[in-house]
Amino acid sequence: MFSIPGKPPVSITPAAEARIARLMAERQAQGLRIGLKKGGCAGMEYTMELADAASPGDEVVEQGAARVLIAPTAQMFLFGTQIDYQTGLLDSGFKFVNPNVTDTCGCGESIRFEPIAPAAG
Repeated sequence: MFSIPGKPPVSITPAAEARIARLMAERQAQGLRIGLKKGGCAGMEYTMELADAASPGDEVVEQGAARVLIAPTAQMFLFGTQIDYQTGLLDSGFKFVNPNVTDTCGCGESIRFEPIAPAAG
C-alpha cells in the first residue's frame, strides 16, 4: 500500500465507523471492501461490498468495530481519502473525500484521476 509508516492509508469519520460496524454486524461480515471500477461519465466509480474475509493483497484498516478492506487495484488511488457517512433529508450514504480526484461528473457518481506518468528511466 502507498502509505506513511504509523498513519492509516484512509481515515474513517465516527459516522462512517458507526455505519460500517452496524452493516458488518447485521450481515455478519468481516469488513467493507472498497475498490474502483471503470464506468460513469468521468471514467471511474467507487465500489463497496460487504466481505466475508480479506482477500490476498487487501489493505486492512480497522477502527473500533469497523473494518475497511481496500482492494489492491484501488490502493494507490485511495491514499489520503477520508471516508464519511452522511444522512440527509432526501438521501444518506458514504462520501469519499479523496485528494487524488481531479474531476467528477455532474451527478457526482463518477470520478477521474490524473494519468500516472511512466517513471523516467
